[in-house]
Amino acid sequence: MRWDALFNDMESQLAEADRLALETEVNERTRVEMVSLPLEDRLRAAVGCRISVQLSCGDMVRGELTHAGADALVLDDDQNQVLIPYAAAMRYVGLGRQARAENSQVRRSIGLAHALRGLARDRAEVSVTICGAAGSVRLAGVIDRVGRDYIDLAAVVPGEPRRNRSVAQVSAIPFTALSMIRSQKTDAGQMG
Repeated sequence: MRWDALFNDMESQLAEADRLALETEVNERTRVEMVSLPLEDRLRAAVGCRISVQLSCGDMVRGELTHAGADALVLDDDQNQVLIPYAAAMRYVGLGRQARAENSQVRRSIGLAHALRGLARDRAEVSVTICGAAGSVRLAGVIDRVGRDYIDLAAVVPGEPRRNRSVAQVSAIPFTALSMIRSQKTDAGQMG
């Protein structure tokens, strides 16, 4: 009888050790997966949800996350779409714990420059918020051209079409200074 109790006790100790080893292995594998998980995959899983994004310039932008690309996201509010480069964001509020990888090589390659070229092609009036050491500045105009790492923004009278005579000034703005680009929703509800 005494031997039975001893063996039962040893078996339960071994079972508990096996359970703890399995739990440790699962936790370690989860940590390893998290290390390789890019933030854009978390954002992609939140498409369709309302989130808030705090920008490095201090602004907080809220809306429905409609797109999470290679290096920027798009939020929709009631009247506007807001393009936010990931580099301009300090924190995201409202993301779930899920992640969704992008399997399409084409979609993975669509970045900030592609979205900006769409706005330039459409001659969409935009409000551009730039951020620097002196704080944030909002500029209104039309994106004239998109370079590899900058945009040319033509300041025009709001509501007037972009014509040479209506341009007050053209500013070259590096991508690194862009905090957000706000445009009115088009009929189809798509930016660019």
